[in-house]
Amino acid sequence: MRRVVLDTNIVLSALIFSAGRVAWIRQAWQRQQLQPLVCRATAGELLRVLAYPKFKLSALEQQELLADFLPYAEVVELPAPWPDLPACRDEKDQVFLVLAHVGKADALITGDADILALREVFPDLIMTAEAFAARQA
Repeated sequence: MRRVVLDTNIVLSALIFSAGRVAWIRQAWQRQQLQPLVCRATAGELLRVLAYPKFKLSALEQQELLADFLPYAEVVELPAPWPDLPACRDEKDQVFLVLAHVGKADALITGDADILALREVFPDLIMTAEAFAARQA
């Protein structure tokens, strides 16, 4: 099973848009083809984003979506201080790099331009959902 870090937008898209371009990722974790990695900070970010008014999700709907993700995820404890890694342009995204490093992820799947900017530094780790899917085919 491939160990992956999914950025918040990838998880959100997979959960909310069942017919969207990354819906296959949700099916992959449900079928135990992928092992999503989370830490306290990334899980907290997901909770926060699910509550955004623009999604119009009730508390029950938010809980149901989380229940379709968190049980499949492995929780990784991040050390303090974090390991010294190349810095992401957006410091809020650094946690995804640290999680991928500490959790020994096979891939960090993202659509975030600030994380994708580090592909040259981490060519076999950071990729779009489409690139990851092509690699699995």
